[in-house]
Amino acid sequence: MTILHVAVTGSDRADGSAEAPFRTINRAAQAALPGDTVTVHEGVYREWVNPPRGGTAVAPITYQAAVGPDGRFEPVTISGAEVVTDWRPHPGAEGRVWVARVPNALFGARNPYAERIGGDWFFDRVNTWHTGEVYLDGRSMYESLTLGGVENPEVTPDSFDPQGSLLTWYCEVGDDVTTIWANFGGVDPAEHEIEINARTFVFWPEATGVDHITVRGFTLTKAATQWAPPTALQEGLIGPHWSTGWVIEDNTITDSKNVGVSLGKEASTGQNEAAAGPDGAKGGTQREREVIQRALFLGGPAVGEPHPWHRDHVGSHTVRRNTIRDCEQAGVVGHLGAAFSTIEDNHIFRIHVKRQWHGAEVAGIKLHAAIDTVISGNTIHHTHRALWLDWQAQGTLVRRNVFYASTAEDFMVEVCHGPYLVDSNLFLSPWAVKDMSSGGAYVHNYVAGRIANCTEHQRYTPYHVPHSTAVYGVSNILGGDDRFLNNIFVGDRPSAGADGADGHEEPALASFWSGAIDMDGVPGQATFTPTPVGTSQYDAYPTPQEYPNERGSDLAGPRLPVRVEGNLYAEGAEPFRAEFTALVVGASPLRVEVVDAEAGTIRVEVDRTDDLPVVDPVTTARLGTSYQAEMPYTNPDGSDLDLSTDVFGIPRDPVVPGPFAASVAGRTLAAPGSSGYARASRRTLSAAPPPSVTSS
Repeated sequence: MTILHVAVTGSDRADGSAEAPFRTINRAAQAALPGDTVTVHEGVYREWVNPPRGGTAVAPITYQAAVGPDGRFEPVTISGAEVVTDWRPHPGAEGRVWVARVPNALFGARNPYAERIGGDWFFDRVNTWHTGEVYLDGRSMYESLTLGGVENPEVTPDSFDPQGSLLTWYCEVGDDVTTIWANFGGVDPAEHEIEINARTFVFWPEATGVDHITVRGFTLTKAATQWAPPTALQEGLIGPHWSTGWVIEDNTITDSKNVGVSLGKEASTGQNEAAAGPDGAKGGTQREREVIQRALFLGGPAVGEPHPWHRDHVGSHTVRRNTIRDCEQAGVVGHLGAAFSTIEDNHIFRIHVKRQWHGAEVAGIKLHAAIDTVISGNTIHHTHRALWLDWQAQGTLVRRNVFYASTAEDFMVEVCHGPYLVDSNLFLSPWAVKDMSSGGAYVHNYVAGRIANCTEHQRYTPYHVPHSTAVYGVSNILGGDDRFLNNIFVGDRPSAGADGADGHEEPALASFWSGAIDMDGVPGQATFTPTPVGTSQYDAYPTPQEYPNERGSDLAGPRLPVRVEGNLYAEGAEPFRAEFTALVVGASPLRVEVVDAEAGTIRVEVDRTDDLPVVDPVTTARLGTSYQAEMPYTNPDGSDLDLSTDVFGIPRDPVVPGPFAASVAGRTLAAPGSSGYARASRRTLSAAPPPSVTSS
């Protein structure tokens, strides 16, 4: 097992020793064998790291930033951008607009300023947006569709940073040269660092099946990635590209045009066939079903194809303790290839903040087929949608995450059959959950936003043999088969009395898709009735006792029953009509406050522990089995769940509703992510309050 060294002072003609390091990481990648470590020393490396081989489960190949004497990683940046210095004043707009001409040879086979963003479920089919980008001192600017938009920029109205949207650029591509015009807000580019996207990837194997690689301790930044739907090659700034056993940890991952980390599918099983087809061709839903079948029946390297979708060959990745920000589509994405993986203790924020275009794959984390995937301990905020599980969430665990400042909702689960567990999370945005699935178990959560629920009879999606990619059956979404046990729901009416009856507007039917009326050309039936915070959204569903007798059929039609027990409702939150164990109070006994929105710091105060009732513990046996997959709620290895500790790891003794043990008086919860240390800790906890908060 060899340690290979890389330094900005090195040479690719050297031997890679500490005394004679390589100059590029790619040169070290050519030499690295299973069990080797590539140690990269301080500096900026402008290259696409394209590892030609992987390691094994017992001898992975590790790429990591060098560790200094203080135990911290040396600052190592791997960038997909190049610096441009030859900016000249644009005639007639001197001092405001600058122009640079860049040889197309800089970009290789894919020029980001000629490549149009698009694909299945990308909504803007009219305007031409490019995968290129321009950066002023590391801050990405806004593409303009015309040169006039650079000369006289206007605010992008939906942007999270309206003033920043006045920093604009425009491009035109010729046979040999790409011309870029930019408005730097009145500053002289000669006095600042101006970079442009030059490469699609930062750390990505061109081949599939490059297994068991660890990437640790870097800043990975600036990639010209393409839109990544589930029916195409899902590009990411970093990703394993249809492999198994990658570990991506303790990195800062920023400024991918679309996706930061991709665990998703490769190209041969489908490449935007729905968007490319003529009017009246198969829609995206049918194409996605075909992608799944193609992936299952890939022949493998023996016949010149990628490995089939099977846990022996694809998935089982770990993405942990990373800071992931400023990606316009998603922080983490993955169709099929995220199965059997763990995504934990990441800080994900500023996702889809420019809002110049949109599509149906936008979220902090967006996964399809998250079979036995664990999503735990993440803090996700300032996104369009924080977490989106779409199709085939089965055996999925969503645990101990913090969500806030989502402009859509914190959690959406779409056309999944379960079982999936959602426990000990904090949902702090105005919309907490959009539930277009069945088979969910929501346990010990703190929910301060509304829940929307609907059935989906138009789309038929697969469910699987337990702990396997093998398809067990296909069904539409009947709705129900959900469990809500031991949660705390906090409404937005603090003056409500103990019965919650202070009056509110009569809810009216609304579109689940915020205005969209069809899916694949079929008129949509995805509508719901907005209701107060709580579980009254499910009043039309039967209980297990009412189903499937005559009353259950009248209530639900084809809907499946729901179980709602042991929840606490405060400040106007409303319980399910048949939750006879509900506790409805006025003021909440808990206070959860975001004390530093950018840093992801949360303060929890328990004011009145006497208002927290003792409830029955939740176990695998109590949760039962999901309706379609006929599968119990377990850990990914099939063992029983352990829900005996709270979000802080404190024993639940006694068991009370919500994510916090009864003994918690006042705690601060800091966001996880890359700490800079070679042995990073998990999300930090403190019993002492920040200076601006009074401890209870």
